[in-house]
Amino acid sequence: MASAFISRFSLTGLLLAAAFGSLFAQSPSTSSARPSTPIAAEGSSRQAAKPTIVLVHGAFADGTGWQHVIPLLERDGYTVIAVQNPLTSLAADVETTKRVIDVQPGPVVAVGHSYGGAVITGAAAGNAHVKALVYIAAFAPDAGEPIGAFGEKYPAALGQALRPDAAGFLYIDRKQFRELFAKDVPLTEAQVMAATQKPIIGSAFGSSVPQAAWKTIPSWYLVAQQDQAINPDLERFYAKRMGAKTSEINSSHVPFISHPAEVAQLIEQVASTPAVAAK
Repeated sequence: MASAFISRFSLTGLLLAAAFGSLFAQSPSTSSARPSTPIAAEGSSRQAAKPTIVLVHGAFADGTGWQHVIPLLERDGYTVIAVQNPLTSLAADVETTKRVIDVQPGPVVAVGHSYGGAVITGAAAGNAHVKALVYIAAFAPDAGEPIGAFGEKYPAALGQALRPDAAGFLYIDRKQFRELFAKDVPLTEAQVMAATQKPIIGSAFGSSVPQAAWKTIPSWYLVAQQDQAINPDLERFYAKRMGAKTSEINSSHVPFISHPAEVAQLIEQVASTPAVAAK
């Protein structure tokens, strides 16, 4: 039953080529992200212009997955909101995220992990308040392009570990969860992640967004070099196609959990660039 279901939605390599993306080179070439102290808060004039950071989780997770990054950003004076998406359809998740973005009074930096990258691609389109997009090991589809369009070309190991329930929602096999999803996360934390994973409707990976925000909004991309949920070469393809400022990190699929300081620093560097910080 599982194999038939996955076939139906192209979830063979699509599903994950995925499931669910240095610190920036202006050219398509990349360099390794290095641990460093998150950027310190600046003077009052810059603080007044700090954008709101909207964090969007991926599949099999919820907003609490950002719990290691949020305190670092808030310590440095940023307002942070982690969206809680239902994962019942791509359209519903885009609409939920769009409502959060639309209510912000000033500039916004939208950050998406994995499947959350597809969500911000749709939710930020046409919104003048969104000044930058940050993709963390994430899907970055073009308009009208299914999220799983490149699953066969860029296969990923996670696809074979997906288990559908009777309603078509997908889970990751708990025995394989840490190895394929969070290998560099401490064992106890990875076990909690596996036990609390939030399923996603399988059909979401065959869905698309009508507009791609990265075509008009400056974008940054963090490639996870040891990712087994989305093929790192697919991540590089997305980054190059969108002309993103790209960095790489030696991480599993969840660098915001295993390397929160580096991810927070990336977000802060994006947020502090003049074009983003100015209202």
